[in-house]
Formats: sequence, C-alpha cells, structure tokens
Amino acid sequence: MTSSDKNLNPRAARDHGGGLDAAIAAYGGARGNWIDLSTGINPHPYPIAALSHEDWTALPDHGAFEQLSLAARNFWSVPVDAAILPSPGASALIARIPALAPAGRVQITMPTYNEHAAAFSAQGWKVQSGGPAQARVIVHPNNPDGRYWDESDVNAPLTIIDESFCDVTPEVSLIHLAARPGVIVLKSFGKFWGLAGLRLGFAIGDPLLIARLNDLTGPWAVSGPALRVGQRALTDPDWANSTRQRLTTDTARLDAHMIAKGARLAGGTTLFRLYQVDDAAQWQTRLARAHVWSRIFPYSQTYLRFGLPPADGWDRLEAAL
Repeated sequence: MTSSDKNLNPRAARDHGGGLDAAIAAYGGARGNWIDLSTGINPHPYPIAALSHEDWTALPDHGAFEQLSLAARNFWSVPVDAAILPSPGASALIARIPALAPAGRVQITMPTYNEHAAAFSAQGWKVQSGGPAQARVIVHPNNPDGRYWDESDVNAPLTIIDESFCDVTPEVSLIHLAARPGVIVLKSFGKFWGLAGLRLGFAIGDPLLIARLNDLTGPWAVSGPALRVGQRALTDPDWANSTRQRLTTDTARLDAHMIAKGARLAGGTTLFRLYQVDDAAQWQTRLARAHVWSRIFPYSQTYLRFGLPPADGWDRLEAAL
C-alpha cells in the first residue's frame, strides 16, 4: 500500500490542523501562551462591528440570506446562471455533497486534506487517486502544497472545486465554471477572513445541485450573526486588498526565517507554507517545547506546514526556530 493509498483509507483517522488541547497536554503551558500555526487561518481577522439585538435573537429571515448571497455574487464574480447557498461552514457542505449522486468512484488526487475522502467514503463511494470516475474533487489551491488546477481538470459528471484558500489569489479562481452542469465551487469564510469560529461557507454552482443541497441543509442553517458579518465583509474590498498585501509580506518574512534554518520551501499559499525538513516530527517537537504548534502529516516524514503568526508572535517564533 502506498502512502497515497493510506491517505485514502476510509478507516484512517481524519487528520487536521489544530488539536491545541492535545499539544498542551503533552508539552504544558496555558492556551494563551501558545502560538498555533497548525492551521491556515488569517491571524488578523476581519473586524467585527457591533451586532443588533435582533441578529442574536430572531430567526434569520429570507432578506438576510438574499443580502449575503448578493454580496457573495458580487465579491466572487459569480456567473449569473450559478446558484449560491450559504452554509454553516464548508465542512457541513463537504459532508453532504456525496449524497447528491449515486455512490460510485470519486477521484481525489493526493496529497490533499482528507475531509473530502472521508465524506465520500462514509456514503459508500470508492475513493481513488486517479483514473475515470463519476465524481472528482480538486482543491484549488491545494492543501498542503498550494497546487493550482485548470479548466481541463473539471472533467467528471460531478466536480467539486474546493476554493477554501483561493481568496488570496482571486485571479486564478475557477468560479467562472460554476454555472456548468455538475459543478460545485466551495468557498470558506474562515480562512482568508480569519473567522473560523463564525462557521460560514458557500456552495456555488449548478442550480439543480445547489437546490438539492439546500434541501439537505434545512432552514435557518446560517446564524443571524454570521449572515450579518459575512455580508459586511464581502462588501469591503479595501480590507480584502490590504489583507492580500500584508499576507504576501508576512509570507516572505516566514520563508526567510525557515530557509535560514535549513528548511526548503515545498509549496503553499500566503495563508500557509509547506516546508521540507530533515525530520518533521523532530521539528514539531522542538517547536512545541517552546509552545509553538505546527502541522505534520501522517504520509510524510519531511513535510512541515506553518500558518502565519500574529503580529506579537514573530519574536517568539524566531526564538523558537
């Protein structure tokens, strides 16, 4: 069995970033003293302005969903014929998408994060890394290596284009394909906007598939606060543009420190960087003793992934390195 096959094993434990509680249990310290770089979440989140009493107490109305969907359509330049479904996070959509077609074969090229494979396996699909299939998942840009795909890769009857990290490079988005039959583009609000706890995501694509997803998610799937904050953020292009510039600067700074310590850049985006090192587990342990948490992978002994530290975390990261 190859490392890719192991990563496709539906019985394998789902591997995520985060897990800071386990790191604290192993290496001590209080949560507030740790720097968690194991995720690709923007450490400088979109500022949340005051919310109304009604945002918290009333069931979200149709108008709030329409306002958020319109903001999303404009921000991502969604084709007029494509439908938009806000959801309580992209993970909720990933779990439901395999139910949109009869179970068959799904192509998921490895390495990539394993939520898609786990979701399809749980609903009876056979997951494979290549070859003809009734469904295909492309993570664009890919996590963890930052690989981009192109239009020719959208070639299965059901194709999921996961653009959870694509807001740092909107010019390469495949959103223009969202109106094609059988295509769903996923967007995550937690990464670029740094508000993972808000639990907001979007499925954009074939109206027939989006309507079925809507039936599976049920009414009032998105909270009133998430609707309000999402609408504000998606109508704030100045914040998005300045954030992309800052992420580019911070990424160059992180690369310089890691390369100086002997790591080699293996890929990533400006929200996370993938490095090749001599012994990833040993690097993670050494950094964890300084209460800096990083990401390693069960299928590689040399891959080490970092998110970006907050503004007050750079000195500690540099000292830990």
